[in-house]
Amino acid sequence: MQFGYSETCLAHDTGDRHPETADRLRAIRRALAKRHGVSYVEADAADESSVTAVHSADYVDEISSFCDDGGGNWDPDTVASEDTWDAALASAGLSQWAAREAADGADGRDTPFAIGRPPGHHAVADDAMGFCFINNAAVAAQTVLDDPDADVDRAVIFDWDVHHGNGTQDIFYDQGDVLYASAHEEGLYPGTGEVDETGTGDGDGTTLNIPLAAGAGDEDYLLVVEEVLRPAIERYDPDLFIVSAGFDAHRHDPISRMRVSTEGYALLTDRIRSLTDDVDAGLAFVLEGGYGLDTLSEGVAIVHETFDGRSPMDPDDDPDEQTERLVEDVRKAHGLDE
Repeated sequence: MQFGYSETCLAHDTGDRHPETADRLRAIRRALAKRHGVSYVEADAADESSVTAVHSADYVDEISSFCDDGGGNWDPDTVASEDTWDAALASAGLSQWAAREAADGADGRDTPFAIGRPPGHHAVADDAMGFCFINNAAVAAQTVLDDPDADVDRAVIFDWDVHHGNGTQDIFYDQGDVLYASAHEEGLYPGTGEVDETGTGDGDGTTLNIPLAAGAGDEDYLLVVEEVLRPAIERYDPDLFIVSAGFDAHRHDPISRMRVSTEGYALLTDRIRSLTDDVDAGLAFVLEGGYGLDTLSEGVAIVHETFDGRSPMDPDDDPDEQTERLVEDVRKAHGLDE
């Protein structure tokens, strides 16, 4: 794979004992150093016009000034330093690069993965929250939608982070040219992402939430991909597919109760690659959460290994009955049985 990376992202200083630290990127780099076929690209930082395409100008002015003044606690969870805004612009720029590469046809071993920080999927149009300042995946999707040379009319953002990406949902909730789908742990921060949150106006039906019960594992996520995501994407027929790739649903991540294995992320990657091939959509990955350094780095590395030719092993267990009922409810809410 091609990995978008910038040293600027390391400068975002969240202080001692915060789970979202520069060590996350360092751990990923160490893991990838042991793998074959890894290449790195440093893309240009996002410019202000790209950011204000999805965030309000007043918010951008406020948060950038906050960082220029030395930062601090924006809220109890979201910490900024003097260098945070530059890091956020770099992270968003890496995500733009990944989307452009995918839209231009990069695939197979050249599939792009933006490993920037801070993450983005909790950042709403007019506020930072949940460790996030700029919504990286949203900036990336909107950038290629606005680019007449990109030939992208519809984009999908599939969020497999354990937390619901309320920010991404918020930004595109009334747009019909972006389908946002999220498989997340029910009831976890930020408390959004119910089945009946389906979009409004032009975006009616283009928000798809699968709030899984705590304890869901590989077989449950695969059922979601095959029975909900696949038919929804085949119907939507996107030109670009972005994965908001958090790895905090891993069974050993310190802040979730899910039980996805490292092999499970290989299986998810394989299924999504097959799906995007079938609908002829470009595929890009954008890093979100993941707070166990070993599980995060193993997760990113297994995504790479899947594109490098490794075949994942199917799980032995069947999906939980609760997941099967949820899948039925989601399919009904989105008319996928019709």
